[in-house]
Amino acid sequence: MKALLLVFLSVFVAELGDKTQVATLLFATDQNLSRVAVFAASSAALVFASLLAVLFGAEISRLIPPHALKLVAGLGFVIIGMWMLIGVRL
Repeated sequence: MKALLLVFLSVFVAELGDKTQVATLLFATDQNLSRVAVFAASSAALVFASLLAVLFGAEISRLIPPHALKLVAGLGFVIIGMWMLIGVRL
């Protein structure tokens, strides 16, 4: 149960304010679209994207040790965070 809560909170916080949330918000403002349909489609898309991540993660962990994946992912997030903080432009 602890792992489930950790995954839920991590994904929930990561998704808040994400571009997918902004897109969902904008779709919900369209008077021609059902709010239930927007919710269902948005939820299905997140579920499908999560399924792909789980399947890909399971396969890649057979080739690369999980601790190495965590290290690379962590470093990637730190680099992106630093990039955002210092405002590097491409």
